[in-house]
Order: sequence, then C-alpha cells, then structure tokens
Amino acid sequence: MKRLLQHWVVVLFVLLAVYPLLPVAEATRGEQFTHLFIYAILAQGLNIVLGLTGLLHLGIAAFFAIGAYTVGILTVSHFPFQQSFAVAAVAAVVMAALAGVLTTAPILRLRGDYLALVTLGLGLIVLYAIRNLDPITDGTKGLGPIDAGPLPGFSGRNLESWRLKSDWGRNWYNYPYFYYLSLTALGAVMLLVRNLEHSRLGRAWVALREDELAATCMGLNPARLKLAAIAVGGGVAGLAGALYAMALRHTGNPQAYDFTLSMLMICCVILGGMGNRNGVLLGTFLLIGFDRILTSILDNEIQAWVGSAAPYLKLSGYRLLIFGLVLILMMRFRPEGLLPARRIQRELHPEYDEAVGRAAAQAELAETAATAAESPAPLPLHASNAPASDTQHSFR
Repeated sequence: MKRLLQHWVVVLFVLLAVYPLLPVAEATRGEQFTHLFIYAILAQGLNIVLGLTGLLHLGIAAFFAIGAYTVGILTVSHFPFQQSFAVAAVAAVVMAALAGVLTTAPILRLRGDYLALVTLGLGLIVLYAIRNLDPITDGTKGLGPIDAGPLPGFSGRNLESWRLKSDWGRNWYNYPYFYYLSLTALGAVMLLVRNLEHSRLGRAWVALREDELAATCMGLNPARLKLAAIAVGGGVAGLAGALYAMALRHTGNPQAYDFTLSMLMICCVILGGMGNRNGVLLGTFLLIGFDRILTSILDNEIQAWVGSAAPYLKLSGYRLLIFGLVLILMMRFRPEGLLPARRIQRELHPEYDEAVGRAAAQAELAETAATAAESPAPLPLHASNAPASDTQHSFR
C-alpha cells in the first residue's frame, strides 16, 4: 500500500485510462474529465514559469487564448487554410511560444510585482484584441464550428467499429476518443516537465529562482533562461488552448480567457505546491474538479435532499468564497502547498532542517558513546618484575 501511495500518479493515470470501460462510466462525466485534463496541462505550463523559474506571470490565459484561436483560424470553414488538428495544434504551440518570447523580451529587467503588473496588462491586451478583431476572431461570438480531422488525410468520422458502448461517439472529437487524446497529452506534458526538472536547463531555472544575482555570478544568462521558461510555458499553454478549442468545437466566449482563469491557475499551483509537477496536478484536480464537477453533483444532492431549487442553496454560488477560505487556510497553515518541492519546503520551514541537524548530532554522540563503551579498557601500569637484588644498590 505504501508503494502505491508513493506512485499515486501512475495509479491515477491507470484508473483514468480504465474509466471509459467501466459500467458506471458516463459520457457527460467523461467530457468533464476531458476539460479537467486540459486545465491540468495549462497549470503545468504555469508551473514551469512560476514554480521552477520563479516568474510571477499573470497572463497565462493569454497564451491559452492564442492557442485556441490559432486552431480556430486554421480549421474553420470561412478561412482558406482548412488544416487538420495535428497541424493546427503544432502551430498553436509555436504561436504561443513565439508570443511569449516577443512580449517578454522588452521586460526582462522587471521582477516581482512589476513583472506581475506588466503580464497582467498583456493578458488584458490579448483579451480586448480578441473581442475587437471581428474580421479575424468574430468578436464575442468566437470561431466555430471546428470540424477538422485529427491528421492530414484522415477525417476521423464514422468510427462505428471503434464503439464498445452505446454512449461512445462516432467522431474522433467525441467521447472517449478525445478523452484519451487529452489524457495522453497530459501524460506527455508531465514527462516533459519531469525531464526538464532533471536537465541542465531545469537546474539553471531553479538557480535563477533562488538567487538571480548568484546565478549570474556563476555564469548563467538570466535573459536566456527567462525567455526559455516563457517559451516552454507558453507553448504548453498553447497546447492546452488547442485542445480546449477542439473539445468545444468552438473557441468559446472570449470571457473564458480573462484574468480569472490566470488567477485560478495560480491558485492551482499554490494549492498543489510550486515547483512540484505532481503537486500541481493534485491542486488542479482538487480545485478545477470541485469547480467543474463536484459542485454540480453537490447542488443536485442538496436540492434533492431539501426539496427546493432556491438559488441560495446552490453550492456553486459560493465557490469563490470557498476558494478564498481555502487559500487563506493554506497560507496560514501550509504555505508551501499540499505536495511542495523539497527545496521550497525547507525554505518555508527552516525548523525542519534544524530538527534534522539536532537529531543527527544526537545520533552521532550516541554512536560515539557506544563505541567508547565497547572498546577494551587500557592495561594498568605495573612495577617492574625484575629481582630486587638486581635493581637495588647498596651504598656504603
């Protein structure tokens, strides 16, 4: 059981992969899980920027929107491109990463609150551009319907032979096919973040987060490291946006890409634990799962139990209050998050290292005392055994 808890992420992915095959699986619930996977990918992109590199970026929703609208422009019928989803998704990743580099290059010298304010402005600029560029984005209506095939030359329609249950869809973008695609993309992003953490680039990001001046003195280039972090994080967010647009088959209302989404992702990273990919995954599943899945279930149960459909009995109406209370309690009692990175946990709780040091010192003293007790006692000094007649001299 302990080994299973240590590898809970692998167990979770196995259970999620088996879920569509279970008799209790529902298509509606599976589509909600699909959106949960997409937001988990977006949170991993923010974790690269905020958790590993320490850049307080408040515009991650902008890259999410760029990815979604890139897919929309390249796939909808009233544009001449008509590309497959695979091509559009690659373009979305590239465009989001490029936008991140171009918008971050002029503000590389900013840190902390100043960087946060500028990136907040970036998110608002992208949001208002989407609303007002009607010839390209269709304004508040959004781009749709998105009806692209998964690969060039393959439409992915009429998948009757793939249906194992009656509620499975007939097209590749229906449940459970897109469910598995999103789950696979999440697993690939998790592996990418893991490899980045253990790479030379990931260690340089951590050094930059800990002390930029010390990292510069050691020969690291902060400008390149920041641009690399923004490019990778923005590209992952662009991939999440591409999947989001394809899951909806529409880019949706531009309000879905506002500042609230950026703050929600920051809450996921803080709740789970900055710098820990598994913690960020847990935080996203708890926060977004509560917001998008659990609240609707609890609303139905509460109204069925009370026998009333009054609006004040809906838990979803109090979700922002609940989010605020959870964050306040987390900052008070566990500021490092549920599953923090070890380095961050030691920074926020130096008493742990002090306790470990005292325990190690006491263990060393006990070991020294035990060794001294087990060693043989030294032999006593005795008088010489030589005869007295040989050693005594008479003086007359």
